[in-house]
Amino acid sequence: MTRNERYKYILDYFRAQAPIVTTELEFGSAFQLLVATLLSAQCTDKRINQVTPALFARFPTAEAMAKAEVEEVFEYVKSVSYPNAKANHLVAMARKLVDDFKGEMPSTTAELTTLPGVGRKTANVMQAVWFDKPNMAVDTHVYRVSHRMGLVSKKANTPLKVEQELLRHIPSVDVNKAHHWLLLHGRYVCVSRKPKCEECVFNDICPKLLEGSKLE
Repeated sequence: MTRNERYKYILDYFRAQAPIVTTELEFGSAFQLLVATLLSAQCTDKRINQVTPALFARFPTAEAMAKAEVEEVFEYVKSVSYPNAKANHLVAMARKLVDDFKGEMPSTTAELTTLPGVGRKTANVMQAVWFDKPNMAVDTHVYRVSHRMGLVSKKANTPLKVEQELLRHIPSVDVNKAHHWLLLHGRYVCVSRKPKCEECVFNDICPKLLEGSKLE
């Protein structure tokens, strides 16, 4: 099976089985999506969804969070990973959003990545989920699954290179959904330590036994 055939097989399956798919994070605005996405780094969406209702009730907007002290925000996020750093990023992000963008969420990568704590992956999430742009956010799940399923070459050894290879093969109309398809497959089936190969619908075409496979 060639790489192009592999893409067609996998994308055709997901198009049929999950034509409507989006993030599992819960939010009510662009600002809340950005907050939830920043908090989700190295943490499960389930945990974030347990934390954000109280956080958003207290700080529903960038303007509200911009007025907060880091210590107050920390109390709401202390159960997530790296709470000190994330609390600092959230307050700094909110203040810059208010000062530089009048509280309105910017829509370009260049603008988004000027916000504290926002890297390329987070900027791509915002553009794909909120602005419906064909951007591929590559997190640890997408990176792992892309290699294991033979969607990218061994040369794609950084998130950016994986992103670029995926974008060359996935039709733009599918890019936003493909991010979630790969992410959810990695989160629930092709997990990091003990992938559930016996449950995987792609087991028959998985290149895990081929030389150079990322599956160990």
